[in-house]
Amino acid sequence: MGGCAFIFPLAAIAQDAASPVLLETITIESKRDVATDTAIPRTDVDQQEIEDRQASTIAELIDSVPGVTLMNGNTPGGSGINIRGFGATGSYGTDQMIMIQVDGATQGSEELYRIGTQLYTDPALYKEVSVQRGTVGSFEYGSGVVGGLVQLRTKDASDFTGGEIGWAGRQTFEFTSNGDGITSSSILAWQPTQDLEFLAQYVRRKQERQDDGDGNDLGAEPFDLPSYLLKGKYTFGAARDQSITLSYNDTQISERDVPYDQFGLGGGSFGNVDRDIDTRTIVAEYEYNPDSPLIHVTANLSYSDQKIDSTYIWGSSTLPPAQEPMAAVLGNADHRYETTRLTVKNTADFATGSFQHDLRTGFEIIHKKRAEAASAPGGTDRRFALFVVDDITSGGLTISPALRYETQELTRQGKVATANPTTYDNDAVMGGLSLRYAFNNGFTVFGSAAYTENMPILDDFDTPNYMGQSQKARTWELGASYEGQDVLGSGDQLAVKANLFNTDLWDATSYSGVTAVSTKGIELESSYVMASGFYVDLNAAIIEGDQTAAPGANYWTYAPADQLRVTLGQHLTDELDLSWETVAVARMDRVNAPTPETAGYAVHNIRATYRPQTGVLEGAEIRVGVENVFDRDYQPWLATRKAPGRNIKLTLAKSF
Repeated sequence: MGGCAFIFPLAAIAQDAASPVLLETITIESKRDVATDTAIPRTDVDQQEIEDRQASTIAELIDSVPGVTLMNGNTPGGSGINIRGFGATGSYGTDQMIMIQVDGATQGSEELYRIGTQLYTDPALYKEVSVQRGTVGSFEYGSGVVGGLVQLRTKDASDFTGGEIGWAGRQTFEFTSNGDGITSSSILAWQPTQDLEFLAQYVRRKQERQDDGDGNDLGAEPFDLPSYLLKGKYTFGAARDQSITLSYNDTQISERDVPYDQFGLGGGSFGNVDRDIDTRTIVAEYEYNPDSPLIHVTANLSYSDQKIDSTYIWGSSTLPPAQEPMAAVLGNADHRYETTRLTVKNTADFATGSFQHDLRTGFEIIHKKRAEAASAPGGTDRRFALFVVDDITSGGLTISPALRYETQELTRQGKVATANPTTYDNDAVMGGLSLRYAFNNGFTVFGSAAYTENMPILDDFDTPNYMGQSQKARTWELGASYEGQDVLGSGDQLAVKANLFNTDLWDATSYSGVTAVSTKGIELESSYVMASGFYVDLNAAIIEGDQTAAPGANYWTYAPADQLRVTLGQHLTDELDLSWETVAVARMDRVNAPTPETAGYAVHNIRATYRPQTGVLEGAEIRVGVENVFDRDYQPWLATRKAPGRNIKLTLAKSF
C-alpha cells in the first residue's frame, strides 16, 4: 500500500532524468505556519493543507490542531469537536462552549439529543480554517467562547482568476478505499471586469460503510452529501475603496431507515428514522476602506438556516411496545434553527504619543429562532452586543484590552401549556487583557486573562432555574515563542510556540449533575525547515480536568487524552512533496470509569503530492494518501465508535 505513495515521485524524477534535481532552489515551506506574531493561541489551516489532508468532513480538517479532539469525526453525522475539553458530549453534539462561523455566520444548533454537531457542510468549499483555542481573541465574534472558535472562509473567484479578466475553473475527483468513497468538486470562476467576479461550485461526496482495523463494520451510516456555493463580489467607488460580497452556501443530506441515535450508544432503544437535513447560509458583506487610517468599515449580514426533519419508523425500537411511544417522540421531532446576524465593525489605526493603536469597535444584532418540537421547546433569542478591542503597540510591547457587553431577550413561542415564565432578560459584561513582548532576538513572551459568560439557551425553557443563569468562565494563559533563521544550519527556519492555560467554568448548566469544571494544560506547535527541502512539523497537547459533582470532585469526563503529532516531510523538487505523519495518543488514566477506550495508540499516515509545473500536466495535481497505514484497530478516547482502518485516498485535480 505504501508503494502507491512513490509511484508519482518516480514518474516525476524520470520525466526529466537528464536534468539534475537542484534541491537548493526549492521553496522552503512546511505543512503549516506557526502563529508566533500573536498572543492568541491560533492555528490556521490554509488551502494547500486542506487539499493535502484529503479530509471528508470539517472535523477532519482541524483534528491536527493541538488541543482539538474529534468524536467520530469521519462522518458528518454523529461527529463532534472537542477543544480543550469543551464541545461535544456523549449526549449532545455541542455544549455551546465552541463557536463555529462560516464567513461570519454562526453555525450549529443547541442541545439536540444524540445528534452530532450539526455541522453539515463540505470541506472542499473552504480555502481557510482558523482555530482559536480558549477565550482570548473571541470578544469581537461572540460570547460564551470557552473551548474555542472555529472560523471557515469560503473560496473566492479571484482565487482562481488571479484578479485577471476571464474564465477559470478547477475539477477535482477523489477516491477512498475504506467505504468506497467518491467525491467530485467542480468550480467555475468568471471575472468579466476588474471590479466584478463570480464563483460557482458544486460538490458531491458519497461514502458507504467503513470498516475498522479488524475488518468489522464501524456502525457509521453511509452518506451522500451534495453541496454548492454561489458567490459574487462587486468593487466600486472612485478609488475602488468599496465592495459588496454576496454568497449562498447549501448542503443537503437524506438518510433512510437509519438509527436515530447518531452516537450509537442507545443499543437500538431509540429506533430508526427517515431523516432529511438542509443547511444553508446566506451572507452579504459590505466593506468601505478609504484612504484614511481611521476608517475601515465592514458590515456583515448573515442568515443561517438548518432544518432537520425526521420520521420515526414504528417497530424499529428494541423497547417493549408499551414504551415505544417514548422513542417516537424523539424520532418524530422536527428541528429548525434560523439565525440572523448583523455585525458592523470599524478598524482605526492611529497613534497616541509613542503608542500605536489598532482599534476595532462595533456592534452586533442577533436573532435566533428555534421551532417548537415534540422533544424540545421553541422560541426566539434576541441579542444586542457592543465590543471594543485595541491592540496597542510600542516597540516590542503589545497590550490588547478587549471588552464586550451583551443583552439577551428569550421568548417562548407556540401554543404551549406551561406554568413557567415565557420571557427572560439577561445581560453580561465580559472581556480580557493580553500582553506580548517581542525581543530583538526572535523570542517572544506573552500572557492573557479573559472572562466570558455563556448565556442561557432556548432548549432550557422547561428548566426555569437555568434561564437566568449564565455559565461563567475565566481563562489564564502564559506562553513563549521563537522564530529565527540559520538556527542549526545555513538557510534553515525554526518556529516554536508553547502555551500554558488554566480554565475555570462555574454555574454550569450544560452537563447533568456537574456544576463546575476546571481544565489546565500545555499546547506546543513547532515547524522546522531546511534549505534542502526537509521539514518537520510537531504539535502536542497535554490537558487534564476536574469536575465538581455529587458526591464530590472527580476527573472531568470530557477531558481529552494527551497527544503528540509529528510530520516528517521532504520537498524532492518544487513539484513533489512526500510526508510521513505519526499520531501518538497516551493512555487515558484520568478517568472516573476506565473502559477499553482508555488505551493508548499510535497511527501513521503517509502523503504524496505532485504538482507538475510544465508540460501537458501543468495545472494538474495528484495526491495519494494512506491513512492508518498499519491498519491499527483502536477506538479514540471520547469517540463512541472505533476509528476507520486503513484508508487509501487518491485525488486528481486540474485547474484551467
